[in-house]
Amino acid sequence: MLVWLFRGRLFALDEYGVLSPFMQAVTDISISMYAILGFFLLLLLLGMPNGCTATREGLLKAGFTNHAGEAPFLISKRKDSVNPDLTVWEFDPCGIPLGEWEDKRAEIETALNITIAKITWAEGRKIIRLYSAPAESDFPAMLPWDDKYLSPENFVLVLGQSLTGPVTVNLAHIPHILLGGSTGSGKSVLLKLLLMQSLRKGAEVYISDFKGGVDFSEVWHDRCHMCFTEETLLNTLDRLTAELEQRKARLAETGCANLDIYNSATGENLPRLIFACDEAAEVLDKTGRSKEDKELLSKIENRLATIARLGRAFGIHLILATQRPDANIIPGQIKNNLDFRVCGRADNVLSQIILDNTSAAELIPKDARGRFVLSDGTVFQGYLFNEEQL
Repeated sequence: MLVWLFRGRLFALDEYGVLSPFMQAVTDISISMYAILGFFLLLLLLGMPNGCTATREGLLKAGFTNHAGEAPFLISKRKDSVNPDLTVWEFDPCGIPLGEWEDKRAEIETALNITIAKITWAEGRKIIRLYSAPAESDFPAMLPWDDKYLSPENFVLVLGQSLTGPVTVNLAHIPHILLGGSTGSGKSVLLKLLLMQSLRKGAEVYISDFKGGVDFSEVWHDRCHMCFTEETLLNTLDRLTAELEQRKARLAETGCANLDIYNSATGENLPRLIFACDEAAEVLDKTGRSKEDKELLSKIENRLATIARLGRAFGIHLILATQRPDANIIPGQIKNNLDFRVCGRADNVLSQIILDNTSAAELIPKDARGRFVLSDGTVFQGYLFNEEQL
């Protein structure tokens, strides 16, 4: 505006004689065009988040590009309103799918000098939203359980703490759990943590332990139904499937869709039933077994498959922990219904079997205990539960 006001003096327009009106018109048009262009450039600069160019250059150097060689474009960057320790990055993905973001998580972390807590779609599938913590952020080596962590919601179980907050599972929505991990990864401790919370929420707990119960102290024997032999296990599963049929009939008579609605409508308090197996491979492996044993194991598989398919609505749940959840040990009709999957320290093969990806091998340090990852890539430190607290 100042240049336009003083254009006569600045450009000496009076010295052009008869051409002065023409030169003045040209100058006016030129200044107007530069002003409009400058205005839009200013808007563009104000709209670009701090570090946009550096972020894109970092991703280019890390080789995180689409087929046209374009790196994702940073749209916004802000503190998370729920957890101020986290920073929310929103990117135009430039056609790069979410799966590739997950696969290149390590490269992105290095390029941006951050620790990624979670990657999700936003606004449909138009924006990639990345939640991050500073690069030096890490989990504590041990995270003791405190009763204040017990969820007041029914029937929500707490597993541990991630960078984005508590990690939970609602058995009313996701009824069955598969826990995996190598020896010493902490899966048995996590199993006991889930069973402790189930007991405190009024559930009846059934535990299959073919090590003679040595992994479960006397307090578990007092409060849970223990199975130490295959015959006892089959009898237990027979009772659970019979209870499932009875509940199915009750819900059908009252027109209720699930256990919670039935209890609320009738005033009854039918408890949820939890069946847990600390090492499913010890129970279901048919290798080298006799014909009679194989028939017995087939019956056990059949009962487990029935509960896995139908248990959600009737409040009957499976929690299976194992080191070898492959198709030869856990049949597909059971495994495919174990929707909530958690893996501790593992190699690529075991991680692929449990999570259908190699996240456990890539995201969990080899010396970590009690560190787990979900199938969506969420890493968390499981709470360390002291059995004396039971």
